Amino acid sequence: MKIGIIGAGHIGKTLAKKLINAAYPVILSNSRGVESLQPLVKELGTLALAGTNEDAAGSDLVIIAVRWEQIPEVLDKLKKQLAGKIVVDASNRPNKGAPEKPSTAVVAELIPDAMVVKAFNTLFARTLDAEPTVNNGKRVLFLSGDQPFAKESVAKIITQLGFAAIDLGSLKQAAPVTELGTALSGLNLVSYPS
Repeated sequence: MKIGIIGAGHIGKTLAKKLINAAYPVILSNSRGVESLQPLVKELGTLALAGTNEDAAGSDLVIIAVRWEQIPEVLDKLKKQLAGKIVVDASNRPNKGAPEKPSTAVVAELIPDAMVVKAFNTLFARTLDAEPTVNNGKRVLFLSGDQPFAKESVAKIITQLGFAAIDLGSLKQAAPVTELGTALSGLNLVSYPS
């Protein structure tokens, strides 16, 4: 499975590194162009490619890791290409008062024909980059979504990266606790075997 990552900031770079370590080929894109990604791709190794947003969106699964204010423009251009695909929303909206809608509801409305899964947004990049195994436990990554198949696919990837995947249910159910500044935001939990 080839994974496209749109956005090569802290979260995008960290996820690319983790995915490549788990043997997933990755196509990275950003707003500055393919040339700006060459040093990162060289550092990441042979499973990493630099491409345009369209190249990344052509992957089997796509992760959106751009700044919140970039999302409408990026997704508007890729709406048709992302139809029918699993799209992981790893974004966080800046915490500025009570929003009208949860961030992932906005993302899902922008790409209504995609299978949107919220994941990778509750841990800070430095925690996500750390070793997922802690003593005998695994760091927790939360996910939510409205299509079981899409959630299962993302949970499998999370598990292969060495984390414990915790399904919080639908996008609507999970939004109140996974948005930036809510209960699970930034919480570094470890799941231990019983």
